[in-house]
Order: sequence, then C-alpha cells, then structure tokens
Amino acid sequence: MSNASKNEPRPKVGPNDILRFFLELFAFVTLGIWGFVAFPLPWPGVLVGLGAPALAILLWALFNSPRAVVHIDPFGQALVEIAVFSAAAIAWWMMGQPVVAVAFAVVAAVSGILHGRKQLAG
Repeated sequence: MSNASKNEPRPKVGPNDILRFFLELFAFVTLGIWGFVAFPLPWPGVLVGLGAPALAILLWALFNSPRAVVHIDPFGQALVEIAVFSAAAIAWWMMGQPVVAVAFAVVAAVSGILHGRKQLAG
C-alpha cells in the first residue's frame, strides 16, 4: 500500500447512503418486473423488461453514481433521481400496488431531500 493511499480520506458512508443504495436497486428491479408483468410476452415484454432497467442504470451511471461520467450540478442529479424513482413508483401503481408505490415514493423523497441538503451544505 502506498503512502498516498494511506493519507487519502475515505468517504463517509452514512445510513442514508446505504438506504439510497437499496432504493436504487429496488427501483431497477421494479422496472424490470414492471416490463415483464405489464406487457405481453414475449414481445414487447422482454424488450421493456430488460430495456427499462438498463436505461435507468445507464442514466444513474452517467449522472448520479459516485464515479459519474458526466458531472452535473446537484439540481441536475436530483432531476435524474426523481425521474428514476418516479418511474419505479408509477410502475408499482400500474401493477395494482398503490401501497408499495406510495411507500416507495415517500421513502425515496425523504432520502432524496436529506441527500440534497447534505450536498448543498458542503
């Protein structure tokens, strides 16, 4: 291990960061389930079932991940997050699960607000 890596501060991972990770995974899985359930199989169900989570993962990797390819301001990141999480909540609503949709939306919104306040504070 080099001296440079010993002196680098490690990013602090808090409870909300862990929650956000699981919210992301839940959203991606939700979009896959929605694609396979809401559309007739094999086509377009397979296409949407694989394409919707792939698009969400691509957006997240490009703009919101810790190692994002495209660096945008916190407001742009919030818009991407809102789009992905809203799509997941709407998917649950469309699948006839309004309780899951509302619960996910509320938890995601509170987590997003806490994360945004942390980002804007410094």
